[in-house]
Amino acid sequence: MSALPTLSIIGCGKLGRSLARMFVTHDSALLADVLNVNPESSARATAFIGAGRVARGYQDLRPVDIFLIAAPDDQIETCCAALAESGALSARSVVFHCSGALPSSALAQASAQGASVASIHPIRSFAMPEKVIEDFAGTYCGVEGDPRALDLLTTLFNSIGARFVPIDRDAKVLYHAAAVFASNYLVTLLDTAIQTYAKAGIPQDVALKMMSVLVRETTSNVLQTGPERALTGPIARGDMDTVTKQYRALTAAHPAHGRLYKQLGIETVHLANRRKQGAD
Repeated sequence: MSALPTLSIIGCGKLGRSLARMFVTHDSALLADVLNVNPESSARATAFIGAGRVARGYQDLRPVDIFLIAAPDDQIETCCAALAESGALSARSVVFHCSGALPSSALAQASAQGASVASIHPIRSFAMPEKVIEDFAGTYCGVEGDPRALDLLTTLFNSIGARFVPIDRDAKVLYHAAAVFASNYLVTLLDTAIQTYAKAGIPQDVALKMMSVLVRETTSNVLQTGPERALTGPIARGDMDTVTKQYRALTAAHPAHGRLYKQLGIETVHLANRRKQGAD
């Protein structure tokens, strides 16, 4: 049996802790060092993971097979530059990050030291590490990078049940924008609905209860049948009089929401046309 790969983590927050604990629990990797901004944070991370040594700085990092830079996006390149200067990298090293927005080329300083680099982006929230650990199996991960890095990381992530989806490195920003639409902007859209209910005299707690079944059924239908078949409502029915009345009322009550309603209406017309074409 071949030896397990060694792993160190720079910027070990919720994502890093979750992945490391799964790797350790599944006997997929040996955790070596954890380096955070302060040693106390590193100690909390190693305690949660149940393995690893607290590194006191970049010069304290030992050479390992894999380095995960799990710092916030705006710190990844800086962390990579410091890692490259530490002397811990070699041509055998693999360095990767888990950013959905940055390509693997953000790790260019590691590449310059001969390391292979990659980006592995698990498509889920890590706000609750314990829950992620319980049900990570089946999680899709957008991946791109050097072949040697991906070969090693595929084995590592397969051990915890990840599903890899290759993506175009040059289109990484669009890939991440799609996730923003599906997650962040969905929250904003639902908040707009809550604000609009409020204009009709319905308090937020009641609005949330009213929306509950509607939102769950709608998202379930989209995920099961696709957006064309899931579309309902006045535009899908061709009831443009209702659409016009709603647009005017919204514009009078909240002009920005009126503009949003109009733009979404235009996109919904396109979706409804696709639905009709599919039915022909």
